Amino acid sequence: MSKSEPIQTTGRRKTSVASIRMQPGTGAIKVNGRDFTEYFVSISLQNQILRPLEIANGIHSYDLSVKASGGGINGQAGAMRLAISRALLEVNEELRTPLKAEGLLTRDPRMKERKKPGQPGARKRFQFSKR
Repeated sequence: MSKSEPIQTTGRRKTSVASIRMQPGTGAIKVNGRDFTEYFVSISLQNQILRPLEIANGIHSYDLSVKASGGGINGQAGAMRLAISRALLEVNEELRTPLKAEGLLTRDPRMKERKKPGQPGARKRFQFSKR
């Protein structure tokens, strides 16, 4: 990976999409122009996002610039985690085994089920009246 061209990858989770630009640096993470810890206030979400970097021993090795959109904060965190994992693979292909063992390279396919016509929700039915 050269200094001139950063690695760009995308991750998705539910309806969230995260596009990241990763380049060698000091470990600064910006999400939508804000600091990473300011955007993701919850410590558990911060740990979830940093997990791929912990496995690669690269928490203070890369600067990340992230554009996250759609969905909620949890979906965006999952999308970021997948995008970071994919970017680390482009840097070092030997990380595939440990990342795959942690389940960080799998795109989570679970989505909200669509509402069906003739009923109030995806599974809920209107109240049955016998008379």
